Amino acid sequence: MRIVVLAGGIGGARFLRGLQQAAPEADVTVIGNTGDDIHLFGLKVCPDLDTVMYTLGGGINEDQGWGRQDETFQVKSELAAYGVGPEWFGLGDRDFATHIVRTQMLSAGYPLSAVTEALCDRWKPGVRLLPMSDDRVETHVAVTVDGERKVIHFQEYWVRLRASVAAEAVVPVGADQAEPAPGVLEAIASADVILFPPSNPVVSVGTILAVPGIREAIAEAGVPVVGLSPIVGDAPVRGMADKVLAAVGVEATAAAVARHYGSGLLDGWLVDLVDEASVPAVEEAGIVCKAVPLMMTDVDAAAEMARAALALAEEVRA
Repeated sequence: MRIVVLAGGIGGARFLRGLQQAAPEADVTVIGNTGDDIHLFGLKVCPDLDTVMYTLGGGINEDQGWGRQDETFQVKSELAAYGVGPEWFGLGDRDFATHIVRTQMLSAGYPLSAVTEALCDRWKPGVRLLPMSDDRVETHVAVTVDGERKVIHFQEYWVRLRASVAAEAVVPVGADQAEPAPGVLEAIASADVILFPPSNPVVSVGTILAVPGIREAIAEAGVPVVGLSPIVGDAPVRGMADKVLAAVGVEATAAAVARHYGSGLLDGWLVDLVDEASVPAVEEAGIVCKAVPLMMTDVDAAAEMARAALALAEEVRA
């Protein structure tokens, strides 16, 4: 079975680990979000790609869900001593090595897709990890802080401000001019199932879909497309997805996110048991919907979610 998964960071990575347990023989291609990418200290940082790579490769900090395990922060401390910022984004010493290698390869002319493949040669995540695009795309957020309206990088909004102010607009800068990375459209065209994990529907999966050609390829693939709600009980399972959903005019409910993706894209949608009452509203929108446990408390729970998604895909196919 060939499975394509559109993945953001922590939620996508943990779901993928469950998918590997649920379908160990499957050929899995992951299309990773690069809208969170940022340049720091002269280095290209790809948070979502690295979170997937580290999680599936056994190097992730399990407590945080991001960054390296057994990390130290001597370089960060030394940079701060020199007065070099930003101090709000903490890169660890082990993590720095990944960004140095990536930046050197990009500077040598290799595209991000080739660099990602080379990095994965070390980590052996067990999936084919593709960036959504080799072109530069960065998600920016319009906010008003102390009476001043400005546009800031998503990482500054998410990490420094902790989404403490309203997001007035979310813009994937450069996405409209970007092209899918090599292998992305081919993977979609040859897939048997396409899955949207419980990643942020605006700044993770939504940014991937903003790259011209990807949404269209999924809609035209002719295979089941199944998503899992990142909203449980009208609140994000993790993070602050409700803030960016509000910026695009979508309520933070499981049914509203399903309608946001739309029946032209989604065939099936899983909601948590606490949101079972929303099943009829989703199905009225033309999307087959089931209620199952959607809390990834451990790998086994994530695997059960993956099995439910694959079972729903087979029901849709039938």
